[in-house]
Amino acid sequence: MAMTMSRTERFSSEGIEIAFIDEGKGEPILLIHGFGSNMAVNWSLTGWIDSLRKAGRRVVAFDNRGHGQSQKLYEPAAYHPAEMAKDAANLLAHLGIPQADVMGYSMGARIAAFLALARPELVRSLIIGGLGMALVDGMEGQDEIVAALEAPSLEAVPGDTGRIYRKFADQTGADLRALAACMRGSRATIATAELAAIAAPTLIAVGSKDKVAGSGEGLARLIPGAEFLEIPGREHLPATGDRVFKDAALDFLGRRG
Repeated sequence: MAMTMSRTERFSSEGIEIAFIDEGKGEPILLIHGFGSNMAVNWSLTGWIDSLRKAGRRVVAFDNRGHGQSQKLYEPAAYHPAEMAKDAANLLAHLGIPQADVMGYSMGARIAAFLALARPELVRSLIIGGLGMALVDGMEGQDEIVAALEAPSLEAVPGDTGRIYRKFADQTGADLRALAACMRGSRATIATAELAAIAAPTLIAVGSKDKVAGSGEGLARLIPGAEFLEIPGREHLPATGDRVFKDAALDFLGRRG
């Protein structure tokens, strides 16, 4: 699918340069991409931006720090989800958007959850994609991914999980050192009791074959009123742009009031 993103803009988020797009008219939705990806790969190539614009939405997306065209940082502490959530909040402020629907995938969903807790007034509704109980329990295999990113070449990576992430990072031309720092720094979880404070209408969508996210149904039970969607037959990465996911998200956005 061809990318149909408009010109990339930039702003300073507390001194860190963040690349973003802002296109379409209507109610705003903020998109936060996953680890090792960028806004083009996660949201444009998958058809999300086109689908949301056709549904009459103003689409705002950005490259997370350390990713895509945004500034690269090399200290793990800079990638705590609470710090990355500040970039999202600062972007909304920069654009003069007082409140938006927020959708994140995988690491982006973790960031979105931190945003919903830290700045609930900004989040009209929350779509958590590719993330279930790993938000509470943590994700397995992160050390393997860091080792893969720091390996001298793809051929030197031993494990399947590590190879998948290293290959993806190489394909997107990512800064491997920044991604390794991000993986080390973005592991923070959210306690069960804290999740109960999320008041925004929430949709959780996880592929039925996703071995990374943890139980989406389990996470939905911890967030008051949350809905759960199982994306049939999909593993973690292929679930990102799934049509069932898109249709359910658009329906959810239409109903959330």
